[in-house]
Amino acid sequence: MTRVGIIGLGFMGKMHFRCYRALAGVQVVAICDTDKAKFRDTGGTAGNIQGAEAPLDFTGVGLYDDFDKMLAEANLDILSVTLPTYLHKDYAVKALNAGVNILCEKPLAMSVADGEQIVAAAKKSGKRLQVGHCIRFWPEYAKTKQIIDSGEYGKVLAATFQRLSLTPTWSWDNWLMDPAKSGSAALDLHIHDSDYVQYVFGMPKAVFSRSASGPAGQFDHIVTQYVYDSDCVVTAEGGWAMTGGFGFEMSFNIVLEKATISYDCTRRPAFKVAPAGGEAFMPEIAPGDGYSNEIEHFVQAVRGESVPEIITPAQSVDSLRLVLAEKESAATGRSVTI
Repeated sequence: MTRVGIIGLGFMGKMHFRCYRALAGVQVVAICDTDKAKFRDTGGTAGNIQGAEAPLDFTGVGLYDDFDKMLAEANLDILSVTLPTYLHKDYAVKALNAGVNILCEKPLAMSVADGEQIVAAAKKSGKRLQVGHCIRFWPEYAKTKQIIDSGEYGKVLAATFQRLSLTPTWSWDNWLMDPAKSGSAALDLHIHDSDYVQYVFGMPKAVFSRSASGPAGQFDHIVTQYVYDSDCVVTAEGGWAMTGGFGFEMSFNIVLEKATISYDCTRRPAFKVAPAGGEAFMPEIAPGDGYSNEIEHFVQAVRGESVPEIITPAQSVDSLRLVLAEKESAATGRSVTI
């Protein structure tokens, strides 16, 4: 039995709980949160993606408001760190030093230096560290990378990604609206697409970004061009300045020499390939979603099972480095070399 703990019982903590509970041979044995009311009122945590609304059953789960006590008593194999970003480093490092494998929500940290400190703690402990860049595991995005890598439709000519949300005013202590704690939309939301750009195309040689200020006061909406040695045009737009009735949308359009790949979560069908000279079709994709797939992958890796390398700690630091370069570009109005 793989023993799992979770620290931070917000939207993502509840999502992780549900995903672990769906896996055979996995038991969530402990949850830690400083707000004990969350252990009683277990439903209805807001978020921009559905999936963690219904009440949870904590029967048989140790409930803690003291993290050190949980670490000492729960005998964990795995800890999900689903805390606000500014708290990631301290808790992840402490758990790694205690010999626990860590699945840390994205972004890994607020700074490259803090991210590197977490990675160093993982290396020293010999334990596995995985960061929750769930888009790499999202079925449509995973299939798209597979299609691109196959070369079946030639090289990519252009790629555009978009991720837009209503303003996330639901977070604990309103931490998302504090740039010192969340990094604003650029680091909390837009990093999903920046990370996927890195995953598919590698790190760019430079970025050029423009941003607009909104509810959090800075980087609430950002548009970036990723510059590569090839003539491929890659851009991503993300933000959470949309008004309340907007909801949430994520989408992409990727133009290859012999096809266009398109995804829009609000459209039905959401995902399609339009080959040159042929009818558009819906590719077959893996079941599940990015959350369930990344957690299953992590559990399998911790158990020593053979799994493909999809995300590494070093790549998570690079995605942090990439978005911080985007913010620098937007702040200075200049292209920033990576």
